[in-house]
Amino acid sequence: MDGLMQIAVKLLVNERGKFFTLIIGLTFAVFLMMQMTAVFSGVMHRTAATIFNIGAPVWVMDPSINIQADNIPMPNYILDAVKSIRGVKYAVPMYSGSGLVKLPSGRYQSANIIGLDDATLLGRPPLVTGNIYGLYNNDAYIAVMDSEYPKIDNAKIGSTFEINDHRGVVVALASAAVNGLFGTPTLYTTYRRAISDLPTTRFTISYILVEPKSTHDIPFIKKRVEALGYVALTKDEFVQKNRDYYLYKTGLGMNVFMMTLISFIVGLSIAGQTFYSFVLENIDEFGALKAIGAKKNELIYIIFCQAALVGFLGYGFGVLLSSLLIALAKLRLPEYASLVTFQNLFVSFCMVLIIILFSSYIGIRKVIGIDPFSIFRG
Repeated sequence: MDGLMQIAVKLLVNERGKFFTLIIGLTFAVFLMMQMTAVFSGVMHRTAATIFNIGAPVWVMDPSINIQADNIPMPNYILDAVKSIRGVKYAVPMYSGSGLVKLPSGRYQSANIIGLDDATLLGRPPLVTGNIYGLYNNDAYIAVMDSEYPKIDNAKIGSTFEINDHRGVVVALASAAVNGLFGTPTLYTTYRRAISDLPTTRFTISYILVEPKSTHDIPFIKKRVEALGYVALTKDEFVQKNRDYYLYKTGLGMNVFMMTLISFIVGLSIAGQTFYSFVLENIDEFGALKAIGAKKNELIYIIFCQAALVGFLGYGFGVLLSSLLIALAKLRLPEYASLVTFQNLFVSFCMVLIIILFSSYIGIRKVIGIDPFSIFRG
């Protein structure tokens, strides 16, 4: 640590009240920014739960679909046409819809129903208990043990229910890579059973799941599907389309942005005002440094070091506090949708940098304008 850095730290720590006020203010601001962006990331992640859980490399769909929950059926000939495209290893239909489940207790519960291709069961969830081949039994369903699982009375293997006056039997329990968001449990069955047990339109294929022979074939597959009047998206593209819809076409994105902006303004105002007050209280020390020959760039260096030290301490404590709270909340609240990502950390870090630069600027303006001889006249 060089001499200027030592001076900067000693001046900063000497005013313990201001020092801790700066750290607490920035910690609180970073905590709020992390919470808002983490909740947004968690919500966006869960809105695409079915896309992640099915895991198909390429999805073929109607061009009007905006989010995964949309269900615009396609005619059967599209499946045959997709299968014939060069570069397609195989393509299977998938049904996605909702049904009203009548539980043994007599209570009704809405549920997501996923119908998997009868031959391949592509997109099947990882089982916790039971046998996947049990899905070929009469009236067989797989219950997903996610955060919504208790809403179907914690169904066990052998539990029965009714769906659209059809009998259903739980033959296996599965886990989910990503929990759902909209408060509805998920049941898997075969494609043919789904379209027979649930009311459907003339067309029944919600999505076509495609396995390309290689990633180099995907652009060609997209072009051929587009020529058919439909859209083919990779898993990541579908997730991004889902995210963009909620971000730009609903109020969710703007609400999170406003809360994050408010958190940023709170941190900016607290840090700027407190740091300016700190500089004023140490104006004599800065004047003395200038009087004994400290150059402008050295004074700027001292101010910036002080702002950076406080800023990065506040950032570290804010991220730590936010991460701990999110981890504790998830232990007690399975439905709590919050996710700390690299993007959250980067956005918060950039905002802290802006706060540091702003605080440094107002401090530098005051220090550079000091008349070093005025402190001795006083």
